[in-house]
Amino acid sequence: MSNPTIAAPQGTAPADGSPAGRAPAGGRPGSARRGSARSGRRRGLERRNRPLWMLLPGGILMLVVIVVPLIVAVVMSTLDLDQYTLQSWLQAPFVGLGNYVEAVASSPLLRSIGISVSFAVIAAVVTLPIGLAAALATQNRFRGRALVRSLFLIPYVLPAFVVGTLWRTMLQPGGVVDSMLGAVGAHPGLWLNGPLSYWSLIIVQLWTSWPFFYLLVVAGLQSVDPEVHEAAAIDGATWWIKLRYVILPYLRGSILLALIIAFLHNINAFTLPFVLFGVPAPQDVDVLPVLTYTTSFQSFRFGLSAAMAICSLVLIAIPLFVYLRAVKLDSGEEAQR
Repeated sequence: MSNPTIAAPQGTAPADGSPAGRAPAGGRPGSARRGSARSGRRRGLERRNRPLWMLLPGGILMLVVIVVPLIVAVVMSTLDLDQYTLQSWLQAPFVGLGNYVEAVASSPLLRSIGISVSFAVIAAVVTLPIGLAAALATQNRFRGRALVRSLFLIPYVLPAFVVGTLWRTMLQPGGVVDSMLGAVGAHPGLWLNGPLSYWSLIIVQLWTSWPFFYLLVVAGLQSVDPEVHEAAAIDGATWWIKLRYVILPYLRGSILLALIIAFLHNINAFTLPFVLFGVPAPQDVDVLPVLTYTTSFQSFRFGLSAAMAICSLVLIAIPLFVYLRAVKLDSGEEAQR
C-alpha cells in the first residue's frame, strides 16, 4: 500500500531545499523572470539605438556644409542684396518673393533653364551608346586591352579647365578644326559664337563625359553571370539578341544611374562653358550656372542670383526624386516577390 503524501508544515522549507513560496521548476514564471525579460528588452533597444550615435559626426558635417549654406541662400534670396548692402546683409531691404518674380519675369532665367536642360539631356543620351559600345568592345580579353582601357579614360580624368582651354584653342577661327574641315571644302563658320556655339558645347561635353558611361557599364558587365553567356551561346543567340535580352537587363540599374548622374553633372556644368566661351557667354550657351555667376559677380545682384540658385536646386531635385522613387518601388516589388 502506497504512503500518502504529507504536506510540509506552513513556514518550513520544502524537502528539496527550494525557498518557501517559490514555484517549482517548470511552473508559472515569477517576477524575477519578468524582470529579466524587461532588462533584456532594454538592452536590445540600447543595442539598436547605439549605431545612431555613429551617425552624429556625419550629421554635424552635413549640417555645416549643406543645411546652413542652404538656409543662408534662402534668406539671401528674400533680400535686396547688392554691392551696397552686402556688408550688412542682414539689414538689407526685405523683398520676399520679389527676386523670384523678377528672375522668372524679367531675367533670362527661363531661357537659360531651357538651354541647360536640353544640353544636359542631349549630352547624356548621346554619350550612353558611345560608352556602352566602348565597354562591349573591351569586354573580352585581347592583347593590349589594358592600354586601350587606359586611353579611353584620358578625356574623363583631364580637368575641365584643361579640356576647355584645349578645345577653345582648337575651335578658334583658323584653328585645327577649321583647318581640317577646310581641307575637305567645308567652312561651317564661327564655333565659339552664334548658333554653332551650342553644338560646340555639346561636342566638347560628349568628348569629355562618355568615359563615365564606359566605367559604369564595365562595372555592370562584371555582374553578368558567365553561365548566362554560355547558355546564350549554346542556344545560338545572335549578338543583337544577346545584347537585348541578356546584357541590357543586367545593366538596367547601372544605365539608369549613369543617366541620372550624367544629367545632374551636365546641368551643373560651369567650368567647361566658362573657360570655353568666357563671360559674358553667347546667348546660345548661357547656361544656368554661368547666368547665376554673371548675375552675382558682374551685375552684383546677389539676392537675385541666390533666387536663381534656389530655382536651380529645385530643378536638380526633380529628376533625383524621380530616380529615388523608382528605386524604392523596384525594391518593394522585389521584396514582395
